[in-house]
Parts: sequence; structure tokens; C-alpha cells
Amino acid sequence: MAFGRLERTKGPEPMSDINMTPLVDVMLVLVVIFILTAPLLATSIQLDLPKTDAAKPQTAPQFVSLVVDKAGNAFLDNQPVGSAELAAQLATIAEHDPDTEVQLRADTTVPYGRVVEVIGVAQKAGLSRIGFVAEPAARP
Repeated sequence: MAFGRLERTKGPEPMSDINMTPLVDVMLVLVVIFILTAPLLATSIQLDLPKTDAAKPQTAPQFVSLVVDKAGNAFLDNQPVGSAELAAQLATIAEHDPDTEVQLRADTTVPYGRVVEVIGVAQKAGLSRIGFVAEPAARP
């Protein structure tokens, strides 16, 4: 019986070195990706939104100015108002646009309780967006 040659040739030996080229390529690609995306993380998100006829254009946010002076008197849009009149006018504003922001300016000497009363009147009227306005600190 003929089985062919009985001697076997030795096949290729396994490579004992690690090929660093693919590893370096992957690491360089990751570094480039991080370099490109890092500045984008610090800025706001830029979107190209789809267009539709049903979308309404965004209007500038509406706000009313509410001032409490040193004596505790309230002024709505620079017009003096009493507590009952303030509540009625804020309720009218809330009926028209409940997203209207109340920008509250209070003197530093006004008691905290008076400021809370004015905030309570605005919230009872249906205006929940209240912003506190302050002056920037003077730089030395």
C-alpha cells in the first residue's frame, strides 16, 4: 500500500511578537476623535430641526416687572398697585399667557416676609415663573 511520503514538513511557526501597528492606528484614531469632539461638548448643541407647517414660531418670552420698594409698596410695570389690585392684574396676565415671567426686583431693606407675600400673590394668580433681578457686584 502506498500512502505517500511519511515525512512531514514543518509548517510555519507561530509569530511570537505582538504586532503594534494596528494598536497604534486605533489609538491615533481615538485621539483624533477626542480632539474633535472635546470642543463640541463645551458649547451648546447645534440642531438642524425639520420643518413643518404645524410648528408655531417662537416668540420672545413675555415678562412683567414687579418692584417692591423700601417702604414695601408694590409697582407692576412701574405703576403703583395695592395688594388687591396686584392680584387682579396678575390674574388677568395669567389668563392671557400663563407662561409670562414675573421679574421681581426688591430693595435690600425690604423684609423677607413682604417679598414672600408678593411671590405668593403671583403664584395664586397662576404665574409660576418668577425671576429675581439683582445688580452685578462692583469690581474693586
